[in-house]
Amino acid sequence: MTGSATSLVLAGVSFVLTVIWGGPLIRILRRLEVGDSIRLEAPERHITKVGTPTMGGVMFILPVLMVTILLNAVPLIGLSGVGRSILVPLGAMLAFALLGGIDDWQKLSRREVGEGMKARYKILIQIALASVLAYALRNVLHVPELFLPGLNLEINLGAWFYPIAVFVIVAAANAVNFTDGLDGLAGLIAATAFATFGGIALIQGQSFLAQFCFTLVGALFGFLWFNVYPAQLIMGDTGSLALGATLGVVALMTGHWILLPLIAIIPVSEVLSVILQVAFFRITGGRRIFKMSPLHLHFELSGWSESQIVQRFWLISLLFAMVGVALATV
Repeated sequence: MTGSATSLVLAGVSFVLTVIWGGPLIRILRRLEVGDSIRLEAPERHITKVGTPTMGGVMFILPVLMVTILLNAVPLIGLSGVGRSILVPLGAMLAFALLGGIDDWQKLSRREVGEGMKARYKILIQIALASVLAYALRNVLHVPELFLPGLNLEINLGAWFYPIAVFVIVAAANAVNFTDGLDGLAGLIAATAFATFGGIALIQGQSFLAQFCFTLVGALFGFLWFNVYPAQLIMGDTGSLALGATLGVVALMTGHWILLPLIAIIPVSEVLSVILQVAFFRITGGRRIFKMSPLHLHFELSGWSESQIVQRFWLISLLFAMVGVALATV
């Protein structure tokens, strides 16, 4: 079976597994009263989301973990090294999922304010985790450091690879985290980005990385079965931080991380809207660029329905993803 065929089969398997266990997981979360809290300043119609089970990232993380470990069982015990490249993105997913889970749990324990870990501690932990991942990418996997569109050669970044890799991973984690605010939005955007980099990995001959990407895409589609409007559960930081960090690692493994802002145009726009809003607010003494940030809340307050925002953002994401693939193959 070819690499592309195997990748599609794995996507189907992870989708089925996620859908099968999704229902029982939602019932368990409801029984445990793991319900989401909503920002007090959020649009009024978000009040209907209060109590929706959160920490839903577990729904797609566990099937990906199971399928990936089973697929690579022989390489993992040392009989072959061909599948070891998936350990770094898998490790990134699990480490950032654990961090996000702790943050979600703290929010649940303080429902009246809906606040989790302090931002500075959260960022410091992310930087520490990303530093370990950056070291593994360069010194264990020896990933290509940078490919530029139109140049058929690898650019050696030297020691600059480490801070760049840390920035890419931490920025991607938080960008997807900011995107997670509407039913189906973060899952759909992330699935598109992973499918894009999975396709790039196939073109490069990185079959195991491609299989990992499409396994995650299938699991995300299974998650979206329950997360589309009206959502039966929310991925929470458990899922969004894991997805973002893993996306950053995958982009670095292909060497085409320079295309990540293009392929992940929506998460990048979301986080930039927050940065611009805060900076403009402080500089002007209280004036705002957007009605509310992140960006999807601005359009929601402008009269767009939740479904319209998700669908239109996904169409933009899909268009830029296609451009990204085209540039990666130039």
